[in-house]
Amino acid sequence: MRKVISDMLNQEECISVVGTARNGQDAIDKIKVLQPHVITLDVEMPVMDGLETLKIIMVENPLPVVMVSSTTVDGAKNTLLAIEYGAVDFVAKTSGAISLDLHKVKEELVEKVILASSVKMQNVFPNKNKPLQNIIKSKTQEEMTKSPLSLTKKIVAIGTSTGGPKALQQVLTKLPKSLQAPIVIVQHMPAGFTNSLANRLNTLSDIAVKEAVDGEILKNGVAYIAPGGFHLTIVKMGASMVIHIDKSPPRKGHRPSVDVMFESLSLVRDFKMIAVIMTGMGADGTEGLMKLKSKTNCYAIAESEETAIVYGMPKSAINTNSVDEVVPLQNIAKSIINKCLN
Repeated sequence: MRKVISDMLNQEECISVVGTARNGQDAIDKIKVLQPHVITLDVEMPVMDGLETLKIIMVENPLPVVMVSSTTVDGAKNTLLAIEYGAVDFVAKTSGAISLDLHKVKEELVEKVILASSVKMQNVFPNKNKPLQNIIKSKTQEEMTKSPLSLTKKIVAIGTSTGGPKALQQVLTKLPKSLQAPIVIVQHMPAGFTNSLANRLNTLSDIAVKEAVDGEILKNGVAYIAPGGFHLTIVKMGASMVIHIDKSPPRKGHRPSVDVMFESLSLVRDFKMIAVIMTGMGADGTEGLMKLKSKTNCYAIAESEETAIVYGMPKSAINTNSVDEVVPLQNIAKSIINKCLN
């Protein structure tokens, strides 16, 4: 795996692989000498695994880290823990722990390594002295099946990409379970990871958080995350708003796509939309937001540059003058709550 990854990265003119490590301890020792700009890190290593290695890196010498992750259930959980510990992003292995066909994701790996080199590490740990408290919050069946959307006629729609899992944790854990609106979320992730993300956020939040299922009726106080590899759209059926999941072609390389979700909401009448665009590379969400603004009563919120791990998606939306409010990550939940009350 070290050979395959090194060869792929060295083929790029702007990347030079300065070293490889056999295990986590070897990596810690070599980082001090080689001083790389970016590290790729596997969770599955002998002597010291990737998670323990990552913790030490983030304490001793914080650097942008891109995880190379297994798509197993345990692999997905560990990947989300790695992002929580400070990894910038991840690439999913193509076929298990030893993926000699990793060349299939070469373009993605190269893109994420280059992007990681420009990440501001202070935004990865905005509250270094005040970490998020991982208080496990169990939900009753009643809480997981909130009352259907009826009187409020408001929908919160969130789009995010690189840095999104940490940003979503900051936002969703601050929303009250009494929130009188459902939340639909597109987080750019491959299949196999979004269910673990939803389960993790559900245990930390007062609101219910789940991976979206085709045909579900939106309910107040529940957050629905688009499954990796599927588009999420919302369709009005009678008095209800229903989730539709499909595998139509990717939009500008993304499936799920924020644009696709926003565009489906632009066809819904008599609802107030609260659209939120947070950290992420590229411009996904911008075109959909413009349609939302032109066709519905939509209030748009974008994460500010000062807190975004990657400012691409928020910046693209802001540049169209379609955004009503630009706020730091720690204030986004407050903005959502205020607009749901108004």
